[in-house]
Amino acid sequence: MWPLCKKELRQFFGSLTGYLAVAVFLIAAGLVLFVFEDNLLDFGYATLDRFFQLAPWLLLLLIPAITMRSFAEEFRTGTYELLATQPLTKGQLVAGKYLGALLVVIVALLPTLIYGVAMESLATGEGLDKGATLGSYLGLLLLAAVFTMIGVYCSSLTANTVVAFLLALVGCALLYYGFTAISRLPGFTGGIDYWIEWLGIDQHYQSISRGLIDSRDIVYFISMVLLFFGLTIRNLIRR
Repeated sequence: MWPLCKKELRQFFGSLTGYLAVAVFLIAAGLVLFVFEDNLLDFGYATLDRFFQLAPWLLLLLIPAITMRSFAEEFRTGTYELLATQPLTKGQLVAGKYLGALLVVIVALLPTLIYGVAMESLATGEGLDKGATLGSYLGLLLLAAVFTMIGVYCSSLTANTVVAFLLALVGCALLYYGFTAISRLPGFTGGIDYWIEWLGIDQHYQSISRGLIDSRDIVYFISMVLLFFGLTIRNLIRR
């Protein structure tokens, strides 16, 4: 499993495309946070709230670009048959692909810690709320874990990397904000709107981002990862 994970890392960073994807993510976040109108420097106090509001939408583009080749490329080139002959279970195969892609996402997120250091150094008062910031980063990592698993699942559905990218993009967007949008329709009232919104990722991400680490939110994210992990294994068995 670990050799497969390392292979995924080498494959992603073995071409200029991998570095460009990470660079575009960081540059886009930096421009919005520090350059464009209503940036963090205009708030008058140290906060990274704008970053944690923006990051999920940037990850909606970054993560599908990372995961789209996970299985689709193997199917297209015919190397999946060779990979399937290795002494690995389907679960180990999916886990290796998933962990490799997730490590790439974590590598892309690590430089964003500089934003926190910059805001802390520029603050004239108490600085950042450390508890809320740590909770927000935990929420972002959990969100990235779910998006990555959805992306790997979508890649197992097709041999076309572009189709895998689009499926992951739409799937992540619907699960992230789709339920929230549906819950705000006029017909859903009397508490039904709350439960519809609860099914989506956004509510749980926002809850953790407030610094309130609730075990129910953690269980939700883990359950989503396990659900799509199982669906990916099912796809490979059927194939």
